[in-house]
Amino acid sequence: MSDNPSQKLRLGALVALVVGSMIGGGIFSLPQNMAASADVGAVLIGWAITAVGMLTLAFVFQTLANRKPELDAGVYAYAKAGFGDYMGFSSAWGYWISAWLGNVGYFVLLFSTLGFFFPVFGEGNTPAAIVGASVLLWAVHFLVLRGIKEAAFINLVTTVAKVVPLLMFIVLAGVAFKADIFTRDVWGEMNPDLGSVMDQVRNMMLVTVWVFIGIEGASIYSARAEKRSDVGKATIIGFLGVLAILVMVNVLSMGVMSQPELAKLPNPSMAGVLEHVVGHWGAVLISVGLVVSLLGALLSWVLLCAEIMFAGARDHTMPNFLKKENAQHVPVNALWLTNAMVQLFLVVTLFAASTYTSLIYLATSMILVPYFWSAAYGVLLSVRGETYENAPGERRKDLIIASIALIYAVWLLYAGGLKYLLLSALLYAPGALFFAKAKREQGLAVFTTPEKVIFATVMVGALIAAYGLYSGFLTL
Repeated sequence: MSDNPSQKLRLGALVALVVGSMIGGGIFSLPQNMAASADVGAVLIGWAITAVGMLTLAFVFQTLANRKPELDAGVYAYAKAGFGDYMGFSSAWGYWISAWLGNVGYFVLLFSTLGFFFPVFGEGNTPAAIVGASVLLWAVHFLVLRGIKEAAFINLVTTVAKVVPLLMFIVLAGVAFKADIFTRDVWGEMNPDLGSVMDQVRNMMLVTVWVFIGIEGASIYSARAEKRSDVGKATIIGFLGVLAILVMVNVLSMGVMSQPELAKLPNPSMAGVLEHVVGHWGAVLISVGLVVSLLGALLSWVLLCAEIMFAGARDHTMPNFLKKENAQHVPVNALWLTNAMVQLFLVVTLFAASTYTSLIYLATSMILVPYFWSAAYGVLLSVRGETYENAPGERRKDLIIASIALIYAVWLLYAGGLKYLLLSALLYAPGALFFAKAKREQGLAVFTTPEKVIFATVMVGALIAAYGLYSGFLTL
């Protein structure tokens, strides 16, 4: 790891990394994704739960960044410090898979958006789209190889470029907003397919998590931050700004078109909403904004994927070969491994016809485990009183916040449902090979006794999922 000051990131760059990581493709599909499973009342309740849950998670990341500055490898370091090596490894592995699966989803959405202009790309999973995505993937790969700092600068530019069409959408949708459309069927009673209000809230939850993934972006780069205190600040500033934009985009859309109309829109559905307000140029504006946004998000996430494996190798959570850096201090082997997996799954989407939505649900499920362990570690520190020797007053406040974050993480695992839990187990299981290699390199036994039990449980889930995919009762 370089201590070169020119490689250090300031507050503005860290905020841009958080916002750039969170505002990717999700927001542009938000009106349809939400309306597909919930009406106005449930959407408002869902956002309230998400705002409290995600804010407490953001505070947990901020508190842990300040109280445990030596844990600078990001999200998985907390699971490792609190709950042992295998939990730490699983958090890193799950986070890494979530990040590159999200990239596959971004490529599908990007080429589905380009399909608006060039029909040959279809829904983003045609042969032409996969070839285009593959060319772009390796172009980004070689750009990142040139250096973290340059890529972070490009991310700053694309972050500004994508916020502009979003703000224009909010203003235009605000002008076109009609209260009678918004209040026509608040609880979704005219559409029995939506189910009860509780069902609606549960079904929209994975979408809200997906649009907030990246909230921990600054903590992953904490070792590269110029000032350690900026990591927590960047997380909170980024979160509040993105929350305001997301809620306005979602809620204003529901006053422009009714829930059944929104649910039928193709993605990116913001384009359909703006086309409804101002005509064809609105759809073109949003599509161009989305293309810029996705290119920036892809850059952020390619960086994040490589960084998480590299950080893991530095503290022996991952095998040593992932530690290798080039002259620009870019983790080359971690980058090659990540983008090889993206390439493989791009080919899989061609044959499995995986849509953007199914990919993001799976990516979201994979990240729930790292979020859960981070919140649990926040609770553990407060309960033990560790690092609170000189600040007993803060201990109770931090315990309450971390407990709410933990309850929220458990609720998300429940909301995700059994299907995605099983599919997650299938992706977690092969990680044990990397874990075993890292342990052997240190001359240590692979599993402790409790870890053997956890690994056996993961294997059972993976076998059920494999059988489910084979027999057809589970689908991607």
